[in-house]
Amino acid sequence: MIWRLLKFIKKRKEIKLRKKFFERNGGLLLQQQLNSPEGGLDKGRILTVMDLVVATDNFNKSRALGHGGLGTVYKGMLIDGRIVAIKKSTAVYEGKLEQFINEVVILSQINHRNIVKLLGCCLETEVPLLVYEFIPNGTLFEFLHDANDELPVTWETRLRIATETSGALSYLHSAASIPIYHRDIKSTNILLDEKYLAKVADFGTSKSVSLEQTHVTTLVQGTLGYLDPEYFQTSQFTDKSDVYGFGVVLVELLTGQKPISSSRTEEGRSLATYFMISMEENQLLDILHPQVREQATREDIKRVADLAKRCLHLQGRNRPTMKEVAAELEEVRNITFPSRIQRNKKSDAAVEEHADGLEPSKMKAETGTLALLDERPLLVTTSW
Repeated sequence: MIWRLLKFIKKRKEIKLRKKFFERNGGLLLQQQLNSPEGGLDKGRILTVMDLVVATDNFNKSRALGHGGLGTVYKGMLIDGRIVAIKKSTAVYEGKLEQFINEVVILSQINHRNIVKLLGCCLETEVPLLVYEFIPNGTLFEFLHDANDELPVTWETRLRIATETSGALSYLHSAASIPIYHRDIKSTNILLDEKYLAKVADFGTSKSVSLEQTHVTTLVQGTLGYLDPEYFQTSQFTDKSDVYGFGVVLVELLTGQKPISSSRTEEGRSLATYFMISMEENQLLDILHPQVREQATREDIKRVADLAKRCLHLQGRNRPTMKEVAAELEEVRNITFPSRIQRNKKSDAAVEEHADGLEPSKMKAETGTLALLDERPLLVTTSW
């Protein structure tokens, strides 16, 4: 009898604590967004802590995908069968809950095939948990820098990944309902799905901005090798700061070299600096990856390298916009691989046309690609 009473009291305390965390983490505000006609947020995106405990076998260490300075990402399976990645932070952030909820709402409404989807969140724990789709083939960094003779990274693949990534960033900057600065563009934050399509991930430091804003002023944070020098000097992050980070990724794709390397000379330890010096000294061909040098035309190399150079200009105002970057890469790709792109477009159109006549219950079974646009695995990067 006493054991049952103690068990009941313990359960009541747990329920009260979960309610306290839910309210403190902005759960009531999120519920208002759900009830708002224009909110457009699926109620299924609010998950309970028990949903995630079951999904991860109580956050079993064997389910950990990676560890970072701010927490751990776990692989799990929701009750509906979806494979997900759950980011569990170890840091408690006081205040700014309204901004946190706003970010959840914004990311929940983003719908782009090359951006990892935020599937939901849990507010019943001391620190909110974020639930993403799971992306199976790791990061672009691993794909480029971990040698794999069985899966060489061809020029066509490099150009496609660059085009897909730039298109996603262009969408965030100029096509989303509210412009979003990613603020941590790097090859470890670009994931590759089961078909090695690019997925931009990790929006932990992202900022949404009003249409009239030109920058956000913040404490300087970022990743060495990708950090915009202008942002470092002024603490003002602009859309062109994302462009700079993408420029470094583009050089990684061209050269196959890491953003920071002690094997290069002191002056060129930064890949961006090494690349710019090579361009100025007309030695670009010497630093290109063999796959690029052998498979790409000189015209392709010149156009993409010149584009990367413009992205890495020290003054942000002289860099192109992501929309301009995406358009130029798309043009290069259309000219170089027109038949492959046309076949892909026809294939996508056929899938969509077939899916239009399917009942929702049959869509997943009969259209793997289309269904996975909403259910494809998501990722996690270990360096937050």
